[in-house]
Amino acid sequence: MKKLFCSVFLALLPLTAFANTPTPEREAGIRQVIESFRTAIIDKDKDRFLALFAPGTVSWQSVNSDATVQRYRVKNPTLGKVRSNPGHNPLSFIDNIVADKESTEETFNNIRIDSDGDVAAVSFDYVFIGNGVASNYGQESWQLVRTEDGWRIVSVIWSVNVPEKKGDGR
Repeated sequence: MKKLFCSVFLALLPLTAFANTPTPEREAGIRQVIESFRTAIIDKDKDRFLALFAPGTVSWQSVNSDATVQRYRVKNPTLGKVRSNPGHNPLSFIDNIVADKESTEETFNNIRIDSDGDVAAVSFDYVFIGNGVASNYGQESWQLVRTEDGWRIVSVIWSVNVPEKKGDGR
């Protein structure tokens, strides 16, 4: 009986790894969302950016790194790691980018995708760049759902690490 159980277990083990292995076909649509997000920021294209999100409320949350909190608490003692602000959302994000006359870009590295074809988790290392200078960096994660109209983002969370600038006391 023990031998039979071990045989069945070993036979089924590869199925768990296969279940969430994204195929190139699954990944193509998700990677298209990532690229559209990136280029909409560069092009300051509000309509293209907002079309990437599912209708309704989208979770949009950052968390400050410990080092960032420690540096900024010198000037703002009440700054916390996590701050909930209903006014921070995809619309306010792209509106700020469009209104800024300087160039803006977000880079994505070490992209990881996990999907079953209907839901997807995407995570990556990012750098947010304004006018050619990195303003913050960290890890970012998205949750996506595949709708009749394609993949849409329903959640964006990211860590915020602000590089120390020479001579500014941070």
